[in-house]
Amino acid sequence: MRDSDIDNGIPRRRLLGAAGAAGAAGLVLGAGGGAAGYAAASGSGGDAKALASVGSTAVPFHGEHQAGITTPLQARGHLVAFDLAPGAGRKEAAALLRRWSAVARRMTAGEPFGDADTGVALDAGPSSLTVTFGFGRTFFGRTGLDRQRPVALDPLPDFSSDHLDARRSNGDLWVQIGSDDALVAFHALRAIQREAGEAARVRWQMNGFNRSPGATAQPMTARNLMGQVDGTGNPKPSEADFDRRIFVPADGSGEGPGWMAGGSYAVVRRIRMLLDDWEKLARDEQEKVIGRRKSDGAPLTGGSETTEPDLEKTGPDGKLVIASNAHARISAPEQNGGAAMLRRPFSYHDGIAADGTPDAGLLFICWQADPLRGFVPVQRKLDRGDALSPFIRHEASGLFAVPGGARDGEYVGQRLLES
Repeated sequence: MRDSDIDNGIPRRRLLGAAGAAGAAGLVLGAGGGAAGYAAASGSGGDAKALASVGSTAVPFHGEHQAGITTPLQARGHLVAFDLAPGAGRKEAAALLRRWSAVARRMTAGEPFGDADTGVALDAGPSSLTVTFGFGRTFFGRTGLDRQRPVALDPLPDFSSDHLDARRSNGDLWVQIGSDDALVAFHALRAIQREAGEAARVRWQMNGFNRSPGATAQPMTARNLMGQVDGTGNPKPSEADFDRRIFVPADGSGEGPGWMAGGSYAVVRRIRMLLDDWEKLARDEQEKVIGRRKSDGAPLTGGSETTEPDLEKTGPDGKLVIASNAHARISAPEQNGGAAMLRRPFSYHDGIAADGTPDAGLLFICWQADPLRGFVPVQRKLDRGDALSPFIRHEASGLFAVPGGARDGEYVGQRLLES
């Protein structure tokens, strides 16, 4: 986890109070008639009312990349992994992805997904709903597609800070759901679970949240559950090398199978924050652990949140202002051979544990064109001496190949399953 683990650092550009909103890299568009039609379906004969800006925002399902990667952080999220049922293979998997894609396309447009729609989100528009699909390493053996499995899906190395629960790790299939409305997100989750039918069974599920749009006077970087401004250092879509770092080249020039063109690899980690221990530290001690001011996220060497840290600056005592083991220093790309990943997580709170401590922390999700060049080198460095390590615990892990977006008329993963 880095100093930017909680927010993705992409400007939200949400036009609060307006009829629609524009998101990072132009991915979020007004929902138009689809959203208005769904919201009006619950009316009792009166004129349909226009949706508020949060409800009217739609993210297109079709595109070069799947939605939910560069989409601005949503307020609610669900992560769920499935294992194929015994006896299910390539044919059943293809039918499942076809069903899932059809449901996701309708729901992200703010439309009922069919006769089985439960009506949970009947009054709402799409509310920035995204549904993102990925394949785990074991999926390929169970579908007879071992030759198509990317080398990048080789198991992640062991880290000394890991306390992983195998029951909440990995899986044949992975689905990420995000929305700015909790009911819309839940509605999508139930639809995905029900449409799995007899083909797949839930392996694990995790629920998360982020700050709601409009909760602050102006769009700003979120705070994590430790109270730190978090999300400053993420790669930005406006940067020239963003696509190279985050997505497998669409022109086929990258390493790995052709079906991953335009796709990305997601590392998913459930990271528990030991908040009782963290909150015993005085504010200045917390800031030393992170290397940034708690008030505004600026580096301890001065400036504003977006000022580059001066990693060579020393204080009057001759010591480094940003300590040698500070989280911001160790996780900086220049300290890791330029390794970069797009972090797009959700916070979570699963109640109080048996020992009386909060079971809360981070559903860490990072995206990169190659996890061996993105997540792994950074985590290895953090594992060797990050000052934040005593206050966090990695409890679950997964690595998934997320193919490129489906073209109009296609389903996600079609280029793999019908190859």
